[in-house]
Amino acid sequence: MKVIVSAGGTGGHIYPALAIINKIKKSEPNSEFLYIGTHNRMEKDIIPKYNIPFKQIEIYGFNRKNLLKNIKTVKCLLKANKDCKKIIKDFDPDIVIGVGGYVTVPVIKTAKKLGYKTFIHEQNSIPGKANLYLSNYADLIGISFKSSKEYFPKGKTILTGNPCSEDAKNVKACDKKEFNLSENKKLVLFVMGSLGASTVNDFLIKTMSLFNNKEYEILFVTGKDDYEKIKKINFPRNIKVVPYIENMKRVMKKTDIMVTRAGASTLSEIIALKIPSIIIPSPYVPNNHQYKNALDLVNNDSAIMIEEKDLKGDIIVRTIDNLINDENKLLKMKHNLEKLQVNNSATIIYKNLKKIIDRK
Repeated sequence: MKVIVSAGGTGGHIYPALAIINKIKKSEPNSEFLYIGTHNRMEKDIIPKYNIPFKQIEIYGFNRKNLLKNIKTVKCLLKANKDCKKIIKDFDPDIVIGVGGYVTVPVIKTAKKLGYKTFIHEQNSIPGKANLYLSNYADLIGISFKSSKEYFPKGKTILTGNPCSEDAKNVKACDKKEFNLSENKKLVLFVMGSLGASTVNDFLIKTMSLFNNKEYEILFVTGKDDYEKIKKINFPRNIKVVPYIENMKRVMKKTDIMVTRAGASTLSEIIALKIPSIIIPSPYVPNNHQYKNALDLVNNDSAIMIEEKDLKGDIIVRTIDNLINDENKLLKMKHNLEKLQVNNSATIIYKNLKKIIDRK
């Protein structure tokens, strides 16, 4: 299979794209790939590390506040369309896949106009603008949440789940000693994303002393931006602090409760691994989509949500204590998470890609 993949801007787009690539590689080892990304976002650093051929285009999202900047954006988009035309024709793929981010717009649109088969995947419950636009140019649309169906054409939209979930199930669990944790104690994992979330971290710093003498341990993943400041603080002995964990899923497999943001890939991994969670959605994302992502779990009694505006006093400690000491509630959450699972998400996507390619 010859495949062009495009996704950019955030790990929430890039890692599902990599999960799809990995599934295709496993199923068809002789497959060829080309990844098209932006020239200045994180995919330009991540993708080459996986030895995947990478082509970059200069493209920007539209700026609502400074309309003059959009003159450059339009010029870059026109050039990107031209560049994509040459890149796609030269590679001559069997299919072109878009997994989110504005970089996918010229890639998918140009591919469709050239007559190539196209597939897009949406990770969030509220679709991004790029995917909403590209739904007109996609042969098939994969969604992660049932609630996303209303936004896309019925005849070509399928529930695939998030491909990161299949990766999560296949990862080997970590040794807790790697993080100076005890194998015989319950673990609460705090993580707010690779860069952290300063507002939440500032609240957690004030809260950590309240975890003194608890029977469980805490692994506090601060994010790289705040680590230098936080590591100097004298926390209780049952709290371990790290800036970042490569392949977080291996730690999640040893986690009893997770306190996290509501990124789509993270939630897909929580569902796949059946981890009871306390979700603090970021209010700073487009269309408040993290809140909507979290609601899909909360409305199914699969998670607890605390909004950032409600982070006061000992709310985190009380919520964790009430949950971690209630075995019935933990079991119920895990049972409800199992109901939300879309098993073999990456496999479902791969099989449907094959169907699209074989379709005449």
